[in-house]
Formats: sequence, C-alpha cells, structure tokens
Amino acid sequence: MKVGKKYAESVKSYDHSKAYEVAEAVNLTLSTAKAKFDETIELHIRLGVDPRQADQQVRGVLVLPNGTGKTKRVLVVAKGERADAAAAAGADIVGAEEIIQRIQHENWFDFDVMITTPDMMGVVGRIGRILGPKGLMPNPKSGTVTMDVAKAVQEVKAGKVEYRLDKTAIIHCPIGKKSFGAEKITENFNALMDAIVKAKPSAAKGQYIKSVTLTSTMGPGVRVNYNKGCLLYTSPSPRDCS
Repeated sequence: MKVGKKYAESVKSYDHSKAYEVAEAVNLTLSTAKAKFDETIELHIRLGVDPRQADQQVRGVLVLPNGTGKTKRVLVVAKGERADAAAAAGADIVGAEEIIQRIQHENWFDFDVMITTPDMMGVVGRIGRILGPKGLMPNPKSGTVTMDVAKAVQEVKAGKVEYRLDKTAIIHCPIGKKSFGAEKITENFNALMDAIVKAKPSAAKGQYIKSVTLTSTMGPGVRVNYNKGCLLYTSPSPRDCS
C-alpha cells in the first residue's frame, strides 16, 4: 500500500512492536499527527467478548471531561414545553412532524444528533429505516429518547460520546483534537477507558481488554499498555491491519 511521505516518516519514528505507557503513547500520537488541519485523536479498543451474543454487548455514553472538539448540530423532535426547553438549551433545530416529513421526502440530514421525547417515538419510528443505517435513530440507551430534552442537548454540546462494540469486537471513539494537547487528551482517554472497564458484561470470560490503540486522523496507530490488572496482547491495531 502506497502511503504519503509524512505518514512514512511517522511510522519510522517509533517501535510498532512495543506497547507504550499512556503518557508516552499520547505524546507519540500527537507528534505523528502532521496534517495541516486539526486532526481528531481516536481510541480503538479490542475487547475479549463475542459481539454475536446479546449478553456480551458493550455500549454506553459519557460526557468527556474536555469534550471532543467538534461542535455537533442537534435536532430535537418535540412539541410544546419540551420544544421550548430544547431551544432554550441550545438545540440547533427544533420541530415535530414537519421535520420528519422533510427528512423523509427531501433526504435532509443537516444534523449530527437527533433527540426526541418518548411520546414522539411513534412519529420518529416512521423513518427508522432511514435513520438507523446512518446511526441517527434516537435510543433510550444513548440518552436521546428522554423527557429531559434540555439536559440531553446540553450533554451533547458539552462533548457526550457514545461507544459501542462493532462486529469485530472493537470500540472506536474520538477523544479530542490534536490542539487539545497531551493533558486533556489523557484525561479523556482515562475517562473513556474507565467507562468501558465498568461496562464489562457479566457474561464476558477471560481477558476483557485485549488491545488499546491511539491514532490521529491521518497518523499510524500507537499501541497502549493499558494494564489495569491484566497484560495486553500486542495484536495489530485496527489502523495497521489494512
């Protein structure tokens, strides 16, 4: 696979066979983020669970201490007082049936997160087949189906992220921007890892955290020695498996 000059230089700048301590891994990830834009720093965690089993799913939400660095456009589908509360809390778009019609007939998706109230789920459900594949379908587990829409909007704006297992038993999640610096990235890293450790399914057997990798948008993966109670396998990172 042909790679760019900056990427090739970054790859040569550290030992890929080594799993680094968190502080060093963060610094390496930041130093290898050489693009001209403010690269996103991503965390990839391979878990020792079977994603095909319903009792081994890992999913949750949390507000990162320092946010993600990305401003998300929030759509709230609600009526009356809830709609007013959402607008006051900073929702970018607020509406009801007319918004659903617009999405359905105009293919309009100028938003990053949809929040709704339980009483509006019947309306939202009409376009579930459209929203689902795009990852936009509101869900009580992610806090996007709630009566407290104001709080939900504030959390998204503050940097709430959703983490969930993919089909290959890996969680992929952004934890900030290069411009955050090492301290803020480390704080976000620790917050997300703590949440994932606490979310360990009771049905999971053996080693839970198998590998942890930090990457930037355009940079190579840096393996992390996250050994809270266990050693990690040093299997290839998701970024290095191409």
